[in-house]
This record gives sequence, structure tokens and C-alpha cells, in this order.
Amino acid sequence: MRVMVMIKATKNSEAGAAPTEELAAEMTKFNEALVQAGIMLGGDGLKPTSKGKRVRFSGDKRLVIDGPFAETKEVIAGYWVWQVKSMDEAIEWVRRCPHPMPGEDTEIEIRPFYELEDFGAEFTPELRERNEEMRAEIERQQRTK
Repeated sequence: MRVMVMIKATKNSEAGAAPTEELAAEMTKFNEALVQAGIMLGGDGLKPTSKGKRVRFSGDKRLVIDGPFAETKEVIAGYWVWQVKSMDEAIEWVRRCPHPMPGEDTEIEIRPFYELEDFGAEFTPELRERNEEMRAEIERQQRTK
């Protein structure tokens, strides 16, 4: 199963505070362990919401909202995409993670991705085929960059 592992933002991450050299080294070591175990598919840190935008959809209208955004507890500071056997395995890996925001309380959220099988009959064989072709094209483009 694929999961997204999201590190919630804090006041310091929203202020743009860089990690210490020690934390960067610990996270690098953790990421290397994820890669060696065949778990990590991708991941990155995100800049503060002051650098971001939101687009609000209302009917056929689109409203662009400039950051920063108020509720840090609802903001993501970074993420990984992992391939794990179960939610329990993902939890065990998160428990091994260095504290991502030393000196501040934060949370790491784990959410499974939908898989094609989750959509049932509405996701027709034709749509499934198109989706698989699209994924293959994305992978091809990433390899050639």
C-alpha cells in the first residue's frame, strides 16, 4: 500500500527556520534507511505558507488566496510517499523518525492513497487503462529529466 506521510507545520517552520545541521544529518540518515528498505518513493520539505497560494473553488469561479495561512496545525511542512505492506509498518517507520521540529510539539499524519481497485465499477476498464498509461508517461518523463 502507498501512504503519504505528512509532517505538520509549526510556528518555526512557518517562520522559515532552517533545520539545524544535526537535524539535517539525522533526517538524511532516516531517509537513507527508508531508501535502503525500499520504502521511500519520494518526499520533500515545503516552504512556509507565506510563499504559497490557495485556489478556492465556488461553482465555476476560482479565487486565488495569498499566503500565509493562519492555522499552522492544518498546514503541511513536509511529506514522504512510502510503499509499505500495512499501516502498522508505516507507523513503525514513523516511530523511528527523528523529531522533525525539535523544541515544538508537532504531528506526523499517515494517510493511504486510493488505489484503482477502491473505485469500483465507476472506474471503467477504459479509464483504468488511460490512468495506467498516464502513470507510465509520468515515470518516463521523470527518468529523462
